[in-house]
Amino acid sequence: MNGIAEKNQQERLVLVPTHAVHLEGSLVVPEGAQGIVLFAHGSGSSRYSPRNHYIAKVLQDANLATLLIDLLARKEVANDIQFRFDIPLLSNRILGITNWLTQDPETKHLKIGYFGASTGAGAALLASTRRPDIVQAIVSRGGRPDLAGKALPLVRASTLLIVGGHDYPVIAMNREALAQIPSEKRLEIIPGATHLFQEPGALEEVAQLASEWFKQYLAP
Repeated sequence: MNGIAEKNQQERLVLVPTHAVHLEGSLVVPEGAQGIVLFAHGSGSSRYSPRNHYIAKVLQDANLATLLIDLLARKEVANDIQFRFDIPLLSNRILGITNWLTQDPETKHLKIGYFGASTGAGAALLASTRRPDIVQAIVSRGGRPDLAGKALPLVRASTLLIVGGHDYPVIAMNREALAQIPSEKRLEIIPGATHLFQEPGALEEVAQLASEWFKQYLAP
């Protein structure tokens, strides 16, 4: 309990200017952080996603900084249906946030990773191809990497794709995408899990896999 309270005290609310809008986020940088993970949530979700909050806590406990941030401005949320599958737009937002991380005094020295869920995974993969010099690792949870399209062969970041064993259409999409990614890569299928990993122990396994992947590829 004390550890959680201590980490909450380190939370910093940020307002990131990118592409004519300001995006709201929550930044946590543990002392001696070994890298930072930018969360790219999926369609219809936000930085308040309980699943991403849980995974962020696990990463923080592993001495990784996290940035949970909305990819849409407040004025856009009411009509978010028109933005949910606009992968180029979401990718540009992720890229703008990434550039901000390279300039912020708290994070500019940290290697960057992306954690993408659903459509956010496709946007994250696309964004990574535009900053291959600084984006070192990507983890996708129940993601749609296929939405990165022709950019997949350009991915240089080490990529872990995690899919539920009962999420059959998404398994196929991930396998096809994996074959096109030339960098270090792996597909993990969690038996018995569905798209949202709501089954007992499923999300915990996602968090552990993500933590190990980011620690391997973001450590100084």
